[in-house]
Amino acid sequence: MDNNEISRIEHLRSELHRHNYNYYVANSPEISDREFDLLMKELEELEKRHPEAYDPNSPTQRVGSDISSGFAQAQHVYPMLSLGNTYSIDEIDQWVHRVDDALAGEKTVIVGEMKFDGLGISLIYEHGRLVRAVTRGDGEKGDVVTDNIKTIPSIPLQLQGSGYPDFFEIRGEVLLPFAAFERLNARREAEGEAPFANPRNAASGTLKLQSPAEVARRGLDAYLYYLLGDNLPYDNHYDNMAAARSWGFKVSEAMTRLYTLKEVDDYINYWDKARRELPVATDGLVFKVDSLRQQLNLGFTAKSPRWAVAYKFSAERALTRLRFVSFDVGRMGIITPVANLEPVLLSGTVVKRASLHNEDIMLALDIHEGDMLYVEKGGEIIPKITGVDVSSRAAGAEPVRFVSHCPACGTPLVRVEGEAAWVCPNKRGCVPQIVGRIEHFVGRRMMNIDGIGEETAAALHAHGFVSDIADLYDLTADQLMTIEGFGDRSAQRIIDGIAASRNVPFDRVVFALSIPYVGETTAKKVAKAAGNIDRLMSMKAAELEAIEDVGPRIALAIEGYFADEDNRRIVERLRAAGVQMSMPEGSGSKALSDALQGKSFVISGVFARHSRDEHKNMIEAHGGKNVGSISGKTDYVLAGDNMGPAKLEKARKLGIPIISEDDFLAMIE
Repeated sequence: MDNNEISRIEHLRSELHRHNYNYYVANSPEISDREFDLLMKELEELEKRHPEAYDPNSPTQRVGSDISSGFAQAQHVYPMLSLGNTYSIDEIDQWVHRVDDALAGEKTVIVGEMKFDGLGISLIYEHGRLVRAVTRGDGEKGDVVTDNIKTIPSIPLQLQGSGYPDFFEIRGEVLLPFAAFERLNARREAEGEAPFANPRNAASGTLKLQSPAEVARRGLDAYLYYLLGDNLPYDNHYDNMAAARSWGFKVSEAMTRLYTLKEVDDYINYWDKARRELPVATDGLVFKVDSLRQQLNLGFTAKSPRWAVAYKFSAERALTRLRFVSFDVGRMGIITPVANLEPVLLSGTVVKRASLHNEDIMLALDIHEGDMLYVEKGGEIIPKITGVDVSSRAAGAEPVRFVSHCPACGTPLVRVEGEAAWVCPNKRGCVPQIVGRIEHFVGRRMMNIDGIGEETAAALHAHGFVSDIADLYDLTADQLMTIEGFGDRSAQRIIDGIAASRNVPFDRVVFALSIPYVGETTAKKVAKAAGNIDRLMSMKAAELEAIEDVGPRIALAIEGYFADEDNRRIVERLRAAGVQMSMPEGSGSKALSDALQGKSFVISGVFARHSRDEHKNMIEAHGGKNVGSISGKTDYVLAGDNMGPAKLEKARKLGIPIISEDDFLAMIE
């Protein structure tokens, strides 16, 4: 076993989970789509080499989610899968050749389309009337946003013309045109609100508003790109979308049939330039096999259709001058250099700042004061400094140096061993760290205390009301109303949120504490393993490492966190305030029988009736044991579709019974 590669798998999973949340839930991505895809590809390759490290919760096993707690959820009639991404004409040509080979040389027509940068939406029509609109969500279910969707003028509520099926689904992208985006941001700035970073974020925030009237005011638009149903008018994608256009749907005029490989390549080259003239944000193209019969024959992988692929445009690039480099302090004390730029327009938005990430990257770029910098928007969203125009550097310009002391509190910085990060060690006296921990603690996935954002957290600290997270439980409405902008209702909303947070489960409390390296998934596993805060505070690193997915670095961080007397004092104050400090009785898996007592199972593949997690829970509930890799001690391999060939071969070589999902369910029934 290669321990370095196993550690890399764990690191990639942690990072991709975080980036998935930032992109799909928080709508504040930190890396470009291309960087994300490269990390995902690396993880997929490592997992292929190490089937013993299989994890059903790996980012490779799931689709990101944008589900909001403010809406009801509904199951999709057909799963909304993601598309595989490509970044070069050669990769698209290879995809076309694979399609031709899979169809045994049968003539294939490809349809080229724009890939709009918005939010995926599923619209259900019955007898020509819109009856339900559901966001993409996690691919299996999403938020029901029908009332908000009805405010978008380009989405028909009642179809025109004739020939449409009695029941069908049409999918598309909800987005905010550049002109509407600029108007919205101008209005927000005039009203003293922070502007949106880009049109996609603005569209996402708008679609999740609880007021359809405000949604209507903002000017959303939508393009539709795929028709599904049992009685579609044509046997091909292009004609079906042309029919949808005749029924009143907004279908992009860029949709084109392509008959040869040269036409596919020409289509890419044309739109790589022409897209800049479009009134809405795009981040690529989509290519689909036109024939529905051929689509059916090509089928799907576990995560995406084989008959369609996305092509991502190269990031747009511009040259602009560096004004200065500032240094931001995060809640964990990590110092991040940020390039402050002369404003430059990229992909429809004005870029003024771009992260330089850490000292090593800053030094590698060799940035000097006043340099002209190349800026790209990776995935059309995140600004990134990619280089320096050295030829335009002023004579005698000094190199930009990383700070040696915290820019917020003046404390000498320390370097994290084995990492690129410099950290301010003044955890209790550095204001950005204190405010950051408060903001994290109240977040939706943590304690879910509504009404406290970055500005309010900073104001609470500045007024002397909150010096650490435990102080929140001593807040009064009268104190809040002394802060500018607070009235009776806004103050009471926070007080009510604090009261409700006393019922937040223990695993979310652990996540909310800001323990270094402990994310949401790790917090759940640690909380479940420890059972309560007293046990967790007493556990040594060696014990913590026995918990699934807790490596040496995380174990030492947890042990060190609770060795700090200030942290223990905060925990005791939270306990005294009524915050949950233990897992509920019976929170573990409930034993249903001993039908599988002493039997070990390896699960592989995709299943029709239950998910892998559900099968794992059933195995444990009936006395069995889940193991990650096949060995001579394995009793059964529970195999679904697309089982890995290496596992299949190993199981056969060792003579281990391979059972189907139906076989397994019969064993426990």
